[in-house]
Formats: sequence, C-alpha cells, structure tokens
Amino acid sequence: MSMWVFGYGSLLWKPGFDPVERVVAYLPDYRRSFCMTSIHHRGSEAEPGLVLALDPEEGAGCTGLALRVAEDEEEAVLAYLRERELVSSAYVEKHLDVELVDGRAVEALVYVMDPTHVQYCGGLPLEIQAQVIAHAHGGMGPNAEYLYNTAAHLEELGLADDELTWLAARVRNLRG
Repeated sequence: MSMWVFGYGSLLWKPGFDPVERVVAYLPDYRRSFCMTSIHHRGSEAEPGLVLALDPEEGAGCTGLALRVAEDEEEAVLAYLRERELVSSAYVEKHLDVELVDGRAVEALVYVMDPTHVQYCGGLPLEIQAQVIAHAHGGMGPNAEYLYNTAAHLEELGLADDELTWLAARVRNLRG
C-alpha cells in the first residue's frame, strides 16, 4: 500500500520531498483556515503569525493535493514530516480517506489542528487575520509570503480559495 500525504497549505508548494504522483484531492469534514498561531516558522512568541490548519467541521471540505511518496522513501519522508509539522504539537497526525479527482479513494497522512491546543485560534475575522499576517515574520520568513505562495498555488491548480484570495489582496494593500 502506498503512502499518500494530503497537502492543503505549504505542502502544496514546498513538500520537502519529491512525490511520485500529485493528484487533486478532496478531504471531507475539515475546513482549511488560518486557525493556528505560528510562533516558529511564520511568527515569533513575541509576535505570532498565522498558518493554515485543517479545522474539523461537519459538512465542510477541503480541496488540496494528494502526494504519493516513493516506497523506498516512506520512512525518511515520514520522519521529515513529523519533524516539520509536529514542532509544537498543535497538529495531530491522522490517516484519513481522501477522494482523488480521478475517482480513486486513498488513505492519506493528514496533519489536522488540535482545537484544544494553546495555538488554536479558530474563528478570527478575516480583517484580523490580514492584520496579523501583514506584520508577522518568523524563522521561515514573512507570514505574508506563506499566504501569497499558498493562494497562488491553489489558483494555479484551479482551486482558488475565496478567503485566501481576499486575504492575499488585503495583506498586499496593508504592506503597501
């Protein structure tokens, strides 16, 4: 059985491994949103940024990419992803069924938000999100760059996200 990873944020444009297959995929009952404060990669403890996470929501859904890992790289990719995604334990690692656009259904490794974690900040108004993202900066660079890259890659895939498109335009405006 192949290892698949579901990407919905930075894994779309910076997976950190070379997938042998990339397929547009749909994950039911989760919503992509800026519901996690970032104190490492896109912000700091003094000035947290925001990063995308999957927030559980019955009836919602998230379209992203399913990335198939080469069999001989599965162990290394899993170790890499755990080091990258579980840095603060705000994500929970799950194996969930995703629907591929070509009709296949596969089980994928998915990192979802732990809504009980201190970094959870679901439900922030879009304007507040824009203000935070426009000013935050972390070890991986400006928070705005993370937003721009994710929104652009979703658009390139034909999966534009209305909230991210609005946020990208608003953050560009705030940053001048």
